[in-house]
Amino acid sequence: MARIAGVDLPRRKRVEIGLTYIYGIGRATSNRILAKLKIDPEIKTDDLSEAEINRIRKAIDSEYMVEGELRTEISMNIKRLMDLGSYRGIRHRRSLPVRGQRTSTNARTRKGPKRSAVKKRGGVKKTK
Repeated sequence: MARIAGVDLPRRKRVEIGLTYIYGIGRATSNRILAKLKIDPEIKTDDLSEAEINRIRKAIDSEYMVEGELRTEISMNIKRLMDLGSYRGIRHRRSLPVRGQRTSTNARTRKGPKRSAVKKRGGVKKTK
């Protein structure tokens, strides 16, 4: 089993797809890495030799920020925006959409389940 950047790559998938299981590597980056190292993207991860795995591991470690390091960088960027009090930071702090989407309708993923307004019964009381 190939283990790269602390992630076990799936056994019976193509290398091109298997590399996308690493946080921070998508299809385009995966194909770029494989093309640079001259590894066939169609080959299964089981069929990779130890030398090929080591080459992939070295390429990722030297050129790309992945997994924990990338997550830390992203969270620090968000924290910086919040500390500055910028518009984007305030949106992050309030758990609202950051990139200009509308919120009067939709945005339920970011805002969470709808909180319904409870209406009190009002009316005229009957007295005898």
